[in-house]
Amino acid sequence: MRTHTGEKPFQCDLCDSAFSQKRYLKQHMRTHTGEKPFHCNLCDSGFSHRSGLRMHKRTHTGKKPFQCDLCGYAFSEKGSLTKHMRTHTGEKPFQCDLCDFAVSRKSSLVEHMRTHTGEKPFQCDVCDSAFSHKGSLRQHMRIHTGEKHFQCDVCDSAFSQKGSLRQHMRIHTGEKPFQCDLCDSGFFRKSSLTRHIRTHT
Repeated sequence: MRTHTGEKPFQCDLCDSAFSQKRYLKQHMRTHTGEKPFHCNLCDSGFSHRSGLRMHKRTHTGKKPFQCDLCGYAFSEKGSLTKHMRTHTGEKPFQCDLCDFAVSRKSSLVEHMRTHTGEKPFQCDVCDSAFSHKGSLRQHMRIHTGEKHFQCDVCDSAFSQKGSLRQHMRIHTGEKPFQCDLCDSGFFRKSSLTRHIRTHT
């Protein structure tokens, strides 16, 4: 009956959460204790809820029961399908309180908020650099490792950043996207255009 009345007599002692059934409180307490009683028999992963284990097992089986009716794309989790549907509807339910920015994913809003707060939680282990996005730290680490993921298809050149490869490809294509407004000169790089502009002043 509590599902109809909304009554939640089982209160968490550590936070404000309350539940209609004792078993839900017991499950919730694992978020505080870190207890993960449900273990995958195929790898070392552990989960606080049985449903988490059930979803995880699909990563081993490849099962994707949640399919998009519009494009056929399939997902192993219902939540992933819900997020995907926003690419079709254009829905952006996560709105920034400080500006007009709105996104379809909560994680994207969390990242965006760092542009307002200046928070940089991703710290380099090798130097003092810190970043607001995990991807930026991953990209930065290639400076230390020398790793060059981005390979030119035309020559043997390789680069640690995608943007550097994109710039390099202009050597092969002849593309000069940075045009001078004062003469007919064009340049591969924005920095080259900036230097050129000084010749007119």
